[in-house]
Amino acid sequence: MGEVNPRIIYGINTDKDGRCVHYHSDVDVIANKCAKCQKFYACYKCHDELEDHPFEPVDSDEEATAMCGVCGKLYSYKEYSCLSKCTECSHGFNPRCSLHKSVYVK
Repeated sequence: MGEVNPRIIYGINTDKDGRCVHYHSDVDVIANKCAKCQKFYACYKCHDELEDHPFEPVDSDEEATAMCGVCGKLYSYKEYSCLSKCTECSHGFNPRCSLHKSVYVK
């Protein structure tokens, strides 16, 4: 596997803040890291369409598994799950992302 740039948000038709074809509201700016390929993706749907493996959730204790697409600030899931906005740039996060917790975190 080639080297992965930790600040790139992969996805389908992603904008500069990491929104994608599947999730594109103003607050859809969190990218999540796949445990297998270690890439940050705009969403699991983009990941599964572009990679040759399904999105694999990260451990809840792992550091740097969620990234603000606006400023690049990295969070552990435990940090991110307690926030409504980025501590670095103050951009709001989508509260409905918690509905997908089981996809992104084990």
